Amino acid sequence: MAAPPCCLLGLLVGLLGEIGALRGNENAESLPESIPSAPGTLPHFLQEPDDAYIIKSNPIVLRCRAVPAMQIFFKCNGEWVHQNEHVSEESMDESTGLKVREAYINVTRQQVEDFHGPEDYWCQCVAWSHLGTSKSRKASVRIAYLRKNFEQDPQGKEVPIEGMIVLHCRPPEGVPAAEVEWLKNEEPINAEQDENVDTRADHNLIIRQARLSDSGNYTCMAANIVARRRSLSATVVVYVNGGWSSWTEWSQCNVPCGRGWQKRSRTCTNPAPLNGGAFCEGMSVQKITCTSLCPVDGGWEAWSEWSLCSPECEHLRIRECTAPPPRNGGKVCEGPSQEAENCTEGLCIQDIENVTDIALYSGLGAAVIAVAVIAVGITLYRRSQSEYGVDVIDSSALTGGFQTFNFKTVRQGNSLLLNSSMQPDLTVSRTYSGPICLQDPIDKELMTESSLFNPLTDIKVKVQSSFMVSLGVTERSEYHGKAHSGTFPHDSNRTFNPIHAKNKAAYLQNLSSLTKRSDMRTTGVFGHLGGRLGIPNTGVSLLIPHGAFSEEASWEIYLAINQSEPSLQLEGSEILLGPEVTCGPPEVTVSTPFALTIPHCAEVNPDHWTIHLKKKKEQGKWEEVMSVEEETTSCYCLLDPYACHILLDSFGTYALVGEPLSDCSVKELKVAVFGCMSCNSLDYSLRVYCVDNTPWAFQEVILDEKHQGGRLLEEPKLLHFKGSTFSLQISVLDIPPFLWRIKPFTACQEVPFSRVWRSNQQPLHCAFSLERYTPSTTQLSCKICVRQVKGHEQILHIQTSILENERDTITFFAHDDSHFPAQMGPQAFKIPYSIRQRICATFDTPSAKGKDWQMLAQKNSINRNLTYFATQRSPSAVILDLWEARHQHDGDLDSLACALEEIGRTQAHISALAETQTEESHFSYSRQNGL
Repeated sequence: MAAPPCCLLGLLVGLLGEIGALRGNENAESLPESIPSAPGTLPHFLQEPDDAYIIKSNPIVLRCRAVPAMQIFFKCNGEWVHQNEHVSEESMDESTGLKVREAYINVTRQQVEDFHGPEDYWCQCVAWSHLGTSKSRKASVRIAYLRKNFEQDPQGKEVPIEGMIVLHCRPPEGVPAAEVEWLKNEEPINAEQDENVDTRADHNLIIRQARLSDSGNYTCMAANIVARRRSLSATVVVYVNGGWSSWTEWSQCNVPCGRGWQKRSRTCTNPAPLNGGAFCEGMSVQKITCTSLCPVDGGWEAWSEWSLCSPECEHLRIRECTAPPPRNGGKVCEGPSQEAENCTEGLCIQDIENVTDIALYSGLGAAVIAVAVIAVGITLYRRSQSEYGVDVIDSSALTGGFQTFNFKTVRQGNSLLLNSSMQPDLTVSRTYSGPICLQDPIDKELMTESSLFNPLTDIKVKVQSSFMVSLGVTERSEYHGKAHSGTFPHDSNRTFNPIHAKNKAAYLQNLSSLTKRSDMRTTGVFGHLGGRLGIPNTGVSLLIPHGAFSEEASWEIYLAINQSEPSLQLEGSEILLGPEVTCGPPEVTVSTPFALTIPHCAEVNPDHWTIHLKKKKEQGKWEEVMSVEEETTSCYCLLDPYACHILLDSFGTYALVGEPLSDCSVKELKVAVFGCMSCNSLDYSLRVYCVDNTPWAFQEVILDEKHQGGRLLEEPKLLHFKGSTFSLQISVLDIPPFLWRIKPFTACQEVPFSRVWRSNQQPLHCAFSLERYTPSTTQLSCKICVRQVKGHEQILHIQTSILENERDTITFFAHDDSHFPAQMGPQAFKIPYSIRQRICATFDTPSAKGKDWQMLAQKNSINRNLTYFATQRSPSAVILDLWEARHQHDGDLDSLACALEEIGRTQAHISALAETQTEESHFSYSRQNGL
């Protein structure tokens, strides 16, 4: 039932009065929750207040619009905002004719900070119309901020190529929450353009498969309406571990024939290590031995006898290319294989009846000519035998690897018998069976001493081998007993001269000043027979040939290595390749060159090195004697891969100096690891040495480690150190994490290039200190990596026990000369003296057949500076002295025997005339001696 109009009017008047009273009361704190509605339309909001953030101290504005609205007020946190804080505007909506009211208020930072409640500060609008009220949404007001420090900064990583990269970032706390952006090298990352990158996962940066281009510095950027923050940069390195390329094909054998080697190689380029990736493990070069058959050029047999005269008045003779036949690619004989001549001197008679008579007369004439030729041949052969000596040397006399031989005595005979077909006489006064190269010292002295100092009798040696040659010398009819032991013959007139008495003290003082350690010097007494002097385990030796001193005197010779500071002042880029070696006394003179052997550490290549020999003068200054590649007659240098053999005629102090020609020059280093317990029972010390690859340098390390109680943990390895100015890095890898630990910042050590390149005097080493967690840990396993930056690398695998009773012993380096520092007389030489005499007699005299000392030098790989040997009294003897110095440790008589046998093959087939002469000569001698 509708209310009467009077009542409605009264109600409206009352309402207006109430509103007026509210406006008149400035202290009113609240408005009614609702006003009685009147017929019409309820207000609806065209604009409601939005959530807002107060930035710093700037107030924010909340707006509200409603239609139809008679009034709009704000309520904040449940309380009415005073009307004086409102700003209202009224307008008319032309399309509807309704009143539109808009109101807004300011909210300050102080208001928000003063509010304390369970929820955020909020405000909403209340709009009135004739029919009632409407409320807007609640708008929250918050103070905006952004902390400075990130809750989690991204961390740098090293990842392999194609690995996953995850960089974590937790931005600083802020209102509103900060948005995150990633930068790479200060450039924004757009994940939408790169499917490999994802930045959606909780602000983290994910790179699914790392590429080399992903290496860089990454930064996490956080920003909101207040500020923009920057995280610490994280460096990401995408590395590539090295991989071996395929092996190359095996190279050709390095020698055209004989025993040599061939190699193949691979490179660490598949892929090459990048950005600190691991270098390939294993060897980059492999070598295997190879044996190639030497080509043998064909040789003509002797011409056959002329055939009978043919009806055409011609006779023929032939020869075959079988002495020897060509094989293994050797050349075929040049020249005709048959010859035809007129057998009637042009008086050819075709009458058949006279053919028989002509043939008879021709045969008689040929017989007369043959007898004359034989007579002349015998005369020439005897003359050549007496003048040149033995024509061919038997290689089996050196190798000792052939069958039995017999010594036979006869009364008289030719001093040199050459006959490979004669059978030995069974009526011998003494027979010795064994290899021709006498290994027993008694027999060796029997072979050498007696032939040197006693009248020679006739000894015939019959050797059966592939190359059958008989050697003969003149000796007594019966053997002497074992020669006196000693350095020189014990004659009453022989004098011993170590030094004059007045200079004895100076001699001893000079020797002791060379080195303070007795193991780096040695002495020996040498006479006319010569001998060998060596410093044990250093590779330094001195060979004094037979006949270097006169028969009337002996000298005390010393050999020493300079252990003090080097007196040699190097110039420019020169480095010392081996020890300074002194031999003396300097006033002693020799009549034939002696051989001094000095080890070196250079990888021999004339394109990369220039190597000089220098000598110290009396004033202490050094002078260059010669370059190794120089042609000179003052001395001779033969450079082997690990040592230099020098022929000299004066004693003194010598040194090898190398000057690198390019960055490819290589100095060989020996890398060794020693270990020992420290004072603390839990500590263990590893010492890594990198020394020149010479026996002398490594012997220094061994002696020092023995004094410190060190133990060699792994076989030493060879490192090729280039002259490229790059440093050396030594690091300890793969230490068991829960058993051992290494002191911080000591796992990798770097040594400058100059210190390694010039490390001759002081052994270079790095020490690493390890500690075990408990005494129960008794085993240590790790790796030692020694590498030159951008160069060669070696890995030493350490697997050892630290308990004394469980240690494995690795033998220290030792040379064959460790027990024989001085050897005097024949036992010091590999070639028996009698064989040496025959070689010299054969090759010292020039021969039309080409068998002279130059061929002997060539067959022993001596092809340079032959002028030096030509100036010697016996070139062959000096060549054999050089052979003795080169083969002092292996005694490789096989190589010398092969060289002599190869020379002998070229003239193995002696003419029938010479054979006939030898047989007749032997027959006449046998008759004279009653055999």
